[in-house]
Amino acid sequence: MPAAIVQTNDKPFERVSIDPVTLDIIENALRNARIEMDATLVRTAMSPGIREQGDAFPLIADHTGKMIVGQFGSFIGGFLENYEGTLEDGDMIFLSDPYSVGGAISHSNDWLVLLPVFKDGRLIAYTSMFGHQSDIGGKVVGSMPINARSIFEEGVRIPPVKIWKRGEYNEDLIRLVMHQTRKPDWCAADLNALIAACRVAARRVIEMAERFGDDVYVSACQELLARNHRAMKALVGMAIAEEPVSFEDYICDDGMGFGPYKIKCTMWREGEKVILDFAGTDPQSVASINFFLNENMFKMFFGIYMIMVFDPQILFNDGFYDLIDVRIPEGSLLKPKFPAALSGRTHALGRIFDILGGLLGQKTPEFLNAAGFSSSPHLFYAGNDERTGKNGDWFQLFQIGFGGIPGRPMGDGPDGHSLWPGFTNVPNEFLERYFPMVIERYECEPDSGGAGLHRGGNGIRMTYRFLSKGTIAIHDDRWFVPPWGVNGGEPGARARKILEKPDGTQTIVGNKVEDLDVEAGDILHFITWGGGGWGDPLDRDPALVAKEIVQGLVTPQGALAYGVVADDLGTVNLAETEALRARQRAERGELPLFNYGPGIETLRANCKAETGLPAPIQPEWPLLEAAE
Repeated sequence: MPAAIVQTNDKPFERVSIDPVTLDIIENALRNARIEMDATLVRTAMSPGIREQGDAFPLIADHTGKMIVGQFGSFIGGFLENYEGTLEDGDMIFLSDPYSVGGAISHSNDWLVLLPVFKDGRLIAYTSMFGHQSDIGGKVVGSMPINARSIFEEGVRIPPVKIWKRGEYNEDLIRLVMHQTRKPDWCAADLNALIAACRVAARRVIEMAERFGDDVYVSACQELLARNHRAMKALVGMAIAEEPVSFEDYICDDGMGFGPYKIKCTMWREGEKVILDFAGTDPQSVASINFFLNENMFKMFFGIYMIMVFDPQILFNDGFYDLIDVRIPEGSLLKPKFPAALSGRTHALGRIFDILGGLLGQKTPEFLNAAGFSSSPHLFYAGNDERTGKNGDWFQLFQIGFGGIPGRPMGDGPDGHSLWPGFTNVPNEFLERYFPMVIERYECEPDSGGAGLHRGGNGIRMTYRFLSKGTIAIHDDRWFVPPWGVNGGEPGARARKILEKPDGTQTIVGNKVEDLDVEAGDILHFITWGGGGWGDPLDRDPALVAKEIVQGLVTPQGALAYGVVADDLGTVNLAETEALRARQRAERGELPLFNYGPGIETLRANCKAETGLPAPIQPEWPLLEAAE
């Protein structure tokens, strides 16, 4: 039975015409309200992941639950269809279980708050926000166990419940939830920040409705949805062909020794509608790399990608969803069956954007992006700070790292940037102030971006020196299958992690490891992947390559991939450069549209020599199911 909306005023909203000036004012007021939600959150939250990095996502929806401004699209329609309860003025919903909302949040660390906004007895809007909690209990610090076999190992799961009911706060519920976490102070502050952000947006909606009138506000929201629909309809007709195109990419491994895992998508157009079919994607993993991909979330990903590539001025919202049909096989890596583990879903989440780039650019190579969104590297560090006494104060860090953004039609990929544009790094001063560590290096990894007319962004080398013994965990990908280049561009470099002891002994460690013990004085070199290159490297301006040598982004050895001969000072030998480029052009043959690097079996054969790690074993699902 769907949720019952309890209203004391049943008068329907009247659709009225909106002049362009009023529509523009309301549109920008909604944009600003979303920004104010973010500002409220970071000023109120305590965890580094939210306060310093911004790992939280706001939403303002119309009275039917369609997102007007936000990022991931709206889950509200599916929620209303499955929530067996009432929504009244003064209520607020709290949840964290991905299976209860069809994957609208993708792992239990994301706590979500939903506020139905009432005005004069009528539901006029929804505001919502979710943010990643640094710890929600479970078997490991940080609550993202690599080797989890089910979601029950990943910490507290909160079904949709009322944290506020008709204006009354449910203190017992919050006391119960906070009892499950290792960091109740952070979680309580972060939850209050989510609540405050939703209330701020609700106030702004009420203010707009009071200024312009309820019917004008609601009609403006409908026009923004309709305008987006018209724009996306035109883009789909222009950019998507009726002939199917397919693309596939891989998650390197599952942290349990198996991999790679294939994600495949086929796209075509039927009339005005785009079909995106994930048939051919591998079955779900027994480990935690599954990504429960909500269909509406993927529609929003598709829309964002289309808009940013073809017309960045469009305000993306939920208005175009009926133009897209998303098909995800049940029991696959992207639609695992309950109670599959989900905490390590960030690798597949990042890979989805690489796959979209590969799909959308095949018919229009001038709009093609290389690979490089790829993943969202995580580092966990926890223990008792030995500097504060024999037992020491408990500390735990969850930090999101950055990689190389892909080379693009309009230029180079940014160096050391987040998959999500709004994310920022945790300042090194913050890390050194609140955690027993010193950041020895925080810099681009030269030559890690794939060579091209437009270079792929370099990855990051972050060198941590630990000042107290503890345990670390690493979640990263793109260490086995490199980020591919396009239009003649080269693949980006792969990720690697190195643990160095005080005596200088170095050990290569995996990119998905759990409960790795470290001692005071140990050093971790956390090196992320680079983005793939775009276009022919031999067409890149030698003067630009020389400038990047001086900046430390490219080495003289790396410059040879561009056919540029230069010294450490960036002085180019033009004659040798011209001769080298002529020789490279003659030897290389026709440039591929996609440069994946070596095939999977070659990568597997060379894995130990190239990465220092054993190659992952090809998954065989009947055997894995038997092992489980």
